[in-house]
Amino acid sequence: MFSVARTSVLRQARTQLQFSPSTAPLQHSALARLLSTLAVLEQKDGKLNVSSLAAVTAGVKLGGSITAFVAGSGVKAVAEDAAKAKGIEKVIYVENGAYEKGLPENYAPLLVENIKKGGYTHIFAGHSAFGKNLMPRVAALLDSQQISDITEIESEDTFVRPIYAGNAIMTVQSSDSTKIITVRGTAFPAPETEGGSATVEEGVDPKAECPTEWIAEDLAQSDRPDLSSAEKVVSGGRGLKSKEEFDRLMPPLADALGAAIGASRAAVDSGFADNSLQVGQTGKNVAPQLYLCAGISGAIQHLAGMKDSKVIAAINKDPEAPIFQVADVGLVGDLFEKVPELTQKLKSQ
Repeated sequence: MFSVARTSVLRQARTQLQFSPSTAPLQHSALARLLSTLAVLEQKDGKLNVSSLAAVTAGVKLGGSITAFVAGSGVKAVAEDAAKAKGIEKVIYVENGAYEKGLPENYAPLLVENIKKGGYTHIFAGHSAFGKNLMPRVAALLDSQQISDITEIESEDTFVRPIYAGNAIMTVQSSDSTKIITVRGTAFPAPETEGGSATVEEGVDPKAECPTEWIAEDLAQSDRPDLSSAEKVVSGGRGLKSKEEFDRLMPPLADALGAAIGASRAAVDSGFADNSLQVGQTGKNVAPQLYLCAGISGAIQHLAGMKDSKVIAAINKDPEAPIFQVADVGLVGDLFEKVPELTQKLKSQ
């Protein structure tokens, strides 16, 4: 945590930065030396979740020292792997199987204990299921106001985030001494995972009791690329009309492109696709090189999760569908004819 003196110096430096334009670069440099980021990383089964390194990218954008944090079973190897990522100065790990599944009831006290020890000014985590579950508890324990899903950093206390499903952009300024923040992975691409040389050390483990017990998980298995990080995504909507048609048309198209499969909320709610495939405000945010969707009208909720895609291609029989307003390439036609035709042409190339 900040001491009163350190907080005072930081505010003074920020004031000089804002009101002395002629000395701004020097003051910014002085301010950056006072900043320190803790980037909370995710791991699963002894492997680093590379997308969680978006927290490191946010720390680099902010300036100052960057420390990464990871906890779980057999995580020393994960910490050593994370130490190779560019931008990280130190990696703190806590070896304890109680943190393996990231249950926030005991992970939050663990994180708070290490935050207090390190006196970090900013705590960044990805805006994933893990981050959204953990960080509000950390903010409550530190009596700080969380700032969620940021897409831009303007200064050490000012951040930009979308609201109303991305239809409006809000600029938020925080006066909290410790800022708890989740970052949108599509806005902060992960840094290079080779070339870094961070030190690795063991953190503090309060060994807090956990009232929650992990029972089991049932995950859909797939050999296709992970939806959140895939470079190509094909997505189906309610226009596919049934699960049978979804399964008949979308997997062959995805295989022909080497793409991950996604779905709109309407398709998931209708039982066409598994919940893990949902793209949108209440699903996953994706920003692939190519996002190809069929039978998706383009509801605001869906656009919020894929509008950062580099190229958006859409197939829909309704020429007035909202999806065509954001699409780079549009094909008006019956998807039950166009999708098989496109799949066949891709396979023949």
